[in-house]
Amino acid sequence: MRPADEALIVIDVQNDFCPSGALAVAGGDQIIPRVNALMGKFSTVVLTQDWHPADHLSFADNHPGAAPFSLTEMPYGPQVLWPRHCVIGSEGAAFHPDLDTDPVQMVIRKGFRPQIDSYSAFFENDRRTATGLDGYLKARGIAAVTLVGLALDYCVAYSALDAAGLGYRVTVLEGAARAIDLNGSLAAAREGMRAAGVALEI
Repeated sequence: MRPADEALIVIDVQNDFCPSGALAVAGGDQIIPRVNALMGKFSTVVLTQDWHPADHLSFADNHPGAAPFSLTEMPYGPQVLWPRHCVIGSEGAAFHPDLDTDPVQMVIRKGFRPQIDSYSAFFENDRRTATGLDGYLKARGIAAVTLVGLALDYCVAYSALDAAGLGYRVTVLEGAARAIDLNGSLAAAREGMRAAGVALEI
């Protein structure tokens, strides 16, 4: 077992991010056996779940004429317009059926406010609206977090950067994550995480 002050955070292992999903990450389902095995090594395990209303402003089809993966400007800055995915209550928003949810103590749902997207497990994309995860972890005495899941270059990386900024020791296991790699996003994410002191391991 890992020390009691370490937590595992499993990011968005949901049907829509796995093969045949609406926003599939290549090989997204391949990480699940390792993620399940890792859960048994941590006394604190948290899942995050993308959880969008149908009118969410990050969906390209809510912007007439906009193409998926194009950029738009939101009040909080640039925003990728995504294919419709992880709509509240949908099968696509459900955790992948092979993911073992029994060892999990907390599920953080994010992106449920129609006006703000949310990549990070800690803050929505306005960088101010907290999800509550930081308070939960601190109340449990957590000082270090290990992150796995989907997608490495977006929700995992944003979560890792925020965790580092909040003072946690942060490790990302790239072998238990998969990336979208949109226009060089994976290289940029790795560079940013290393600069923030995040440990990248396989």
